[in-house]
Amino acid sequence: MNIADLRLNYTRSGLNEADANLNPFIQFKTWFEQAVSAGILEPNAMTLATTTPDGLPSARIVLLKGFDERGFVFYSNYQSSKGQQLQANPFSALVFWWGELERQVRITGRVEQVSPGESDEYFQSRPRGSQLGAIASPQSQVISSREVLEGRLQELEAQYINQEIPRPSSWGGFRVIPTTIEFWQGRPNRLHDRLLYRLVDDGSWMIERLAP
Repeated sequence: MNIADLRLNYTRSGLNEADANLNPFIQFKTWFEQAVSAGILEPNAMTLATTTPDGLPSARIVLLKGFDERGFVFYSNYQSSKGQQLQANPFSALVFWWGELERQVRITGRVEQVSPGESDEYFQSRPRGSQLGAIASPQSQVISSREVLEGRLQELEAQYINQEIPRPSSWGGFRVIPTTIEFWQGRPNRLHDRLLYRLVDDGSWMIERLAP
């Protein structure tokens, strides 16, 4: 197999300024709902890019758990690698890829922690196993074996039997507050459509077309 020969000619759709909503959050909602309707596996999966204290890029997949005009929310252990990186340098980038629709969304902006109340509410909505897992795992730390995790989980299951599980203070949400949101639609001959929404000083959004 020659990897260089792997290619698709994107032909599904186009993205014109006249058809794009002036509000990027409404445009994202439309595309996200279409991704859900298309049956895409985990349409809320997104690449989160951060930087280490010495400026090295770091990226991984996380799951979007909410969005509105305040920003895009995901949850993590605050002491994990990404949590520490975001607290040291509170700026990040997100990328959604919906291949079946030949679409990509790129988001950049600053990051803040969500309120404790928001984190509590989401934590209590999680399956009980996920709640216990958040406590059991010292995320991103070196551990000697998987048995360490499974043993800790068993201890917590016994400790919290028939009890509500409290959210650990080391776990909670982050909100990416965007300054740019780019919508990318695949087109034939690699002449893709790219519309960039850029936040301007008065709080409105400017739409610009970028060359592919």
